[in-house]
Amino acid sequence: MTPLRRDGDAPPVRLAHLGLGAFHRSHQAWWTGAVGRSDPWGIAAFTGRGPAAAVPLAAQGGLYTLIVRGARADRAEVVTAISRAADGSDTAAFAACLADPAVRVLTVTVTEAGYCRDADGALDRADPRVAADLAALTAGDGGPLRTAPGRVVAGLRARCRADAGPLAVVPCDNLAANGSALRRVVMDLAGQADPGLAGWIDGSVSFVSTAVDRITPRATPADRDTATRLTGRSDRAPVVTEPFREWVLAGDFPGGRPPWEEAGARFTRDVTSYEDRKLWLLNGAHSILAYGGLLRGHETVAAAFADGTCRGWVREWWAEAARHLPQPAGTLAAYQESLAGRFANPRIRHTLAQVAADGTQKLRMRAVPILRRERAAGRPGTAALRMIACWIAYLRGHQAEPADPMADRLRLTRRPRDLLALIAPDLAEDGTVLAGLAELVAENEKGRRPR
Repeated sequence: MTPLRRDGDAPPVRLAHLGLGAFHRSHQAWWTGAVGRSDPWGIAAFTGRGPAAAVPLAAQGGLYTLIVRGARADRAEVVTAISRAADGSDTAAFAACLADPAVRVLTVTVTEAGYCRDADGALDRADPRVAADLAALTAGDGGPLRTAPGRVVAGLRARCRADAGPLAVVPCDNLAANGSALRRVVMDLAGQADPGLAGWIDGSVSFVSTAVDRITPRATPADRDTATRLTGRSDRAPVVTEPFREWVLAGDFPGGRPPWEEAGARFTRDVTSYEDRKLWLLNGAHSILAYGGLLRGHETVAAAFADGTCRGWVREWWAEAARHLPQPAGTLAAYQESLAGRFANPRIRHTLAQVAADGTQKLRMRAVPILRRERAAGRPGTAALRMIACWIAYLRGHQAEPADPMADRLRLTRRPRDLLALIAPDLAEDGTVLAGLAELVAENEKGRRPR
């Protein structure tokens, strides 16, 4: 079988990316390739956590097969936008990329945990990785950096020194106001390491906020066979995704950008309403299905959503969260029904274990804002509390160390109050919240099913 290889030259690198993974390849890279035929924008994509994702892509010249998995059939296309795939821990290579004046945009997908934020959204200075990066940046010795904020600061410093011009930074992770969130941690770190650099960033770098949506589960070995069957070429790095896709952006691009709107991306002055709708209705439901579904013995989103109890919890959550969204009731109802169809797709094997990772970061964005709003309105916030209770019951019954940036702190306690304090210190002082939480934790522990 002929391996997947690039026949001609790769498109010129004009866009950098940090966090090379399946979601980037189903989303931003697809969009960039889809609109780049007349004005190509090649991507230099750097991994976020290790070199593994870059190795097969580099061998294939950046090409990969995107398998779009509908409820009844698959279709495939080869995406050509990634010109170079590299290990993100190569600080010198990443810095050199951002120092290139041809590069005008940096996109970022490092998950919520990758922003290294504390409970108030500031840079988490207690994180030893942040402390190590600060020391390395202050020393200026070019040593390896471990965090996304550290790498972004190093890249921006190289761009500043090269006088390479302005840059737009476009985070595409599931955080409210993700542009502002990334700007805050980058400015915090730059201000400590190099105050002069912080001033340059303030005047030359824009941070664009986005709302992103495309369910992208981990590919399996069987998906390689599917890619071969559909394209006639063997692919070591296929990506599986659903047919649905959405990208909404708000912010300035001082150096230009690809015409993503030609493929359906939407540009607006404020992404907040889109962001909150997706973050609460889709991602919040995913968290309920992940923790509640795992407690009830399920492995995938589709299996958990087929469970009447879990599906009822999701509906309860949707009703509660929708009260705090500005869209018309009919629009929100249609979006929920669309989500129900997407969750129920049995051919998308979106594992609950994948969704369950990084709970401390995700619940701050998903459950906590709704719980605060419900309490302010004099209501108990039962559905938001249930999401947190399912997470706590999952932690209390999970023997392995959780995949979470606060794993060291989760190791120290399983008390509901202490765990709530990690994501919402103010709510951990609310007696009504604590009583409701304790009741729901006990209920979920009682309903746990062996796997």
